[in-house]
Amino acid sequence: MRIVILPTELEVSRFAADIISDVIKKKSRSVLGLATGSSPLATYEILIEKYRKGELSFKHVSTFNLDEYVGLKHNHSQSYRYFMNEHLFQHIDIDIQNINFPECINNDFKECSANYESLITKQGGIDLQLLGLGNNGHIGFNEPTSSLSSKTRIKTLTKKTIESNSRFFDPSEFQPSLAITMGIGTILQSKKILLIVTGDNKKKAVVDMVEGPISAFCPASALQLHNNTVVVVDEAAAANLQLSEYYVHSESMHLNSTSDRIDPKINAN
Repeated sequence: MRIVILPTELEVSRFAADIISDVIKKKSRSVLGLATGSSPLATYEILIEKYRKGELSFKHVSTFNLDEYVGLKHNHSQSYRYFMNEHLFQHIDIDIQNINFPECINNDFKECSANYESLITKQGGIDLQLLGLGNNGHIGFNEPTSSLSSKTRIKTLTKKTIESNSRFFDPSEFQPSLAITMGIGTILQSKKILLIVTGDNKKKAVVDMVEGPISAFCPASALQLHNNTVVVVDEAAAANLQLSEYYVHSESMHLNSTSDRIDPKINAN
């Protein structure tokens, strides 16, 4: 697991956008796993700017979103399809036929989940999976105690997650308590994983993920098992990490042995 700590959220987003851009430039028909929420917003804005400048094309890119609420229509302002259209897809040259969501229209959750897994497999797997980190250590909607080998499925959201997301819904609106999400096992099959974390409120989850034991109580800790994961955090989110000196040393060795154009403060493998 490579840990990169940068001073600000903007620098984290720039670093993440450069990693995504490099994947697409090396493989024009890349398969990207994408996330919603506040964490990737600035990264998406930077990717849009790269596209507008002619530096990047999404024409042949395929995408698979991590998750989607159950019970919301496509055009609902809080559906994740709506979020992705607003914050990325309608601003770039991606083919709408190449956009995939783990939606379930017919309420056959088992079949819909299996079909999503099959679609990912048919595309050759996910080249880069983008993630955010929940306050309780969840990734996607894999809440604490989720199986570390789980596949795409329906999950009941915790009260804490529902409360955290309630700020996006009007008090009179229906707020879903179920979501369909890629499983932890699905995420771990990605060729590369990029996780973005910013803010003081995430510092405990960062410690549990990076320096804690691998445990279903912190689903993101399963990323320790992946051999190509980059965790990019700002200083606020990294404040409680205990092994900072080691990460600094590891990053200096990394920079001395590679031609990285980015100069992150801390990096560990």
